[in-house]
Amino acid sequence: MTPLTSTLALAALIAVLLSAALWLFADPLRTALRRRRIRARPFPAEWRRLLQQNMPAWRALPPDLQQQLRRRIQVFVAEKRFIGCDGMVITDEVRVLIAAQACLLILNRPTDYFAGLREILVYPGAFAVTRTETDAAGVQHAWRRVHLGESSSRGQVVLAWDAVLAGAADATDGHNVVIHEFAHQLDQENGEANGAPPLRGAARVARWAAVMGAAYAMLHQQVAAHEPPVLDPYGAYSPAEFFAVATESFFERPQHLAAALPEAYSELSSYYRVNPLVW
Repeated sequence: MTPLTSTLALAALIAVLLSAALWLFADPLRTALRRRRIRARPFPAEWRRLLQQNMPAWRALPPDLQQQLRRRIQVFVAEKRFIGCDGMVITDEVRVLIAAQACLLILNRPTDYFAGLREILVYPGAFAVTRTETDAAGVQHAWRRVHLGESSSRGQVVLAWDAVLAGAADATDGHNVVIHEFAHQLDQENGEANGAPPLRGAARVARWAAVMGAAYAMLHQQVAAHEPPVLDPYGAYSPAEFFAVATESFFERPQHLAAALPEAYSELSSYYRVNPLVW
């Protein structure tokens, strides 16, 4: 190989590497710039009115978190597709109230705005879901269950609008379908929901497993013994449901959760990077 041939080959290799680097970084850069432009837009006055009238949790937020939540809502509404089902009409009220409750979970955190989520399906009320299961004998069984919400790792969240409104209207009852399903979305960022969202560092993962595992076991024992549970009994169904139920309580009943499960509250506060006790 001559020196000229070697130089040309090196130049070609560098060009290929540069093209690959540009391909890898161009899309995230475009996304970041687009989101910056969206966040720079004035927050619509009508959206602010909707939040003021329909979401007490919004009114309780400190001013800095309110401002941050407004920016999160703008990006969420711009990026996610909302689909009405069974005659449900998608309006700004639907988009904004769902976005506002979902984005409570990503305040104060570096976020890709629920990157795995493409669309939100909204029904007027409770919806039926058909499930199938094959038993050990190879016989397939099907059953229908009524849901107020559902989260899929395949890019969908399904919500009942009347439950969304009820969750927004009462910020202290510990029940919020949007918070619950979007907690599942966070849990599903590293695969199927299992009660352990992505965490950095082996020590933190181990601490989360120990603290949340003990809290889950306590709830499970209380439900099995028919004792007054520390959280919604539905949280005893699985570690994934425990995380979602605990998240609802963290944002809506922080005093209760901090008193009943102080270590779990501390883990959730560290994960979500907020402290609802001071709101």
